[in-house]
Amino acid sequence: MDILYLLIPLAVVIMVIAVAAFMWAVKSGQYEDMEGPAHRILMDDDDPRIPGRGDAAPAEESDGPERLKDGRP
Repeated sequence: MDILYLLIPLAVVIMVIAVAAFMWAVKSGQYEDMEGPAHRILMDDDDPRIPGRGDAAPAEESDGPERLKDGRP
């Protein structure tokens, strides 16, 4: 029963910290644009890092592991 004297104030302190963090997030604009990230993932952007597109050189094709001049792998 004595543990309640510790747990109740501890719970209140954690709740105050959580509410303060939420208020900071609201005031700093974290929740301003709720639809932007959802639409941004659907937008098609031309990524030059995709092989075969843009100015990226295509990868050389090989038929197996590289071999040294004497035939060893």
